[in-house]
Amino acid sequence: MPTTAPTAHALSDVTASDSTLRRFLHGLPGVDAVGLEARAASLGTRSIKTTAKAYAIDLAISMVDLTTLEGADTPGKVRALGAKAVHPDPTDRTTPTTAAVCVYPDMVAVAKEAVAGSGVKVASVATAFPAGRAALDVKLADVRDAVAAGADEIDMVIDRGAFLAGRYLKVYDEIVAVKEACGTSARLKVIFETGELSTYDNIRRASWLGMLAGADFIKTSTGKVAVNATPANTLLMLEAVRDFRAQTGTQVGVKPAGGIRTTKDAIKFLVLVNETAGEDWLDNHWFRFGASSLLNDLLMQRQKLATGRYSGPDYVTVD
Repeated sequence: MPTTAPTAHALSDVTASDSTLRRFLHGLPGVDAVGLEARAASLGTRSIKTTAKAYAIDLAISMVDLTTLEGADTPGKVRALGAKAVHPDPTDRTTPTTAAVCVYPDMVAVAKEAVAGSGVKVASVATAFPAGRAALDVKLADVRDAVAAGADEIDMVIDRGAFLAGRYLKVYDEIVAVKEACGTSARLKVIFETGELSTYDNIRRASWLGMLAGADFIKTSTGKVAVNATPANTLLMLEAVRDFRAQTGTQVGVKPAGGIRTTKDAIKFLVLVNETAGEDWLDNHWFRFGASSLLNDLLMQRQKLATGRYSGPDYVTVD
C-alpha cells in the first residue's frame, strides 16, 4: 500500500500558512480502504503460542495505560488503581508494572503519590476532554494544572470541529501551544477521536498534522464514542509514524484506546506494530494501550500459562 508523502525538504515550510498546510495534507496519498482493512484482517490471523505468547502478554501488560475517567472517580479509587498498576498481580511479583495510570487533572497528585518510586507514569487527560469544546486559555490552564500536579504525560484532544471544517492551522497551533504548556517534563499524546473523523484519509491527515505540531504520541480515541481503536485505523497510524521517522528522523509513539478488552485483541495489535512500524516500536516508550478492562484478561491468561488453569475473573481485582 503506497504511503509515501511529499519529500522531507518541504516539511519545514508546510505550516507557514493555512493554505500551505492544507496543500500538504491533501497531497498525502489517498488511503485504499479495502487494502487497509484486508491487511489489518490478515495480520490479525497470525498465531502466537507458548513462549512467544508469554512474552507478548508481559509486553502488553507493560504497555497498558490503566485508566479511570469517570465523573464518580474518588481518591480511593485512584489509589487502588495506582496500587494495581504497580503490582498488577499481588500473588506474582514477576508480573510487569503497567506503563502508566491515566486520570483527570484533579486526581494527578493522588495518582502520583500512589505510584511513587515504581517507575509507573502518571498520565492526565486535558484540554476539555473528551469534547475539546473550550477556549484555548482554558485548555492550556487545564494542561498546566496537570503538569504542576506532577503529570508525566498529557493526553489532549484535538478540535475535531475545526479539523473537519478544514481549519488545519488552528488545530496545529493548538497542539503547538499545548506542547509548550507541557514544558520539558511531560510527553504529549494527541487524541484524534478517529470515530468522528469519518474517513481514513482524514485519519492520515490528522496523524501527520499531529506529528508536525510536535506530538510525542498520536492516539486514536477518547474511549467515549461508539467507534474507538480498530486494527485498521491503528495500522494506518503506524504507517504514518513509520513514514514520518523515515523522512524526519523523529520517532513518534502510537496509542490505540477504547474497545481493546482481551489478550487476543492486544496480541493482534502487537503483530500490527511489529509488521508495520517495526521492532523499535515494541516498547512502552513508543506504544501504549489505553484500557481499563484489558489488564484483567491479560492477567488471567498469564496465570493460565503459568498454572495450566484458567482462574477466572474472581481472581483479579475489579477496577
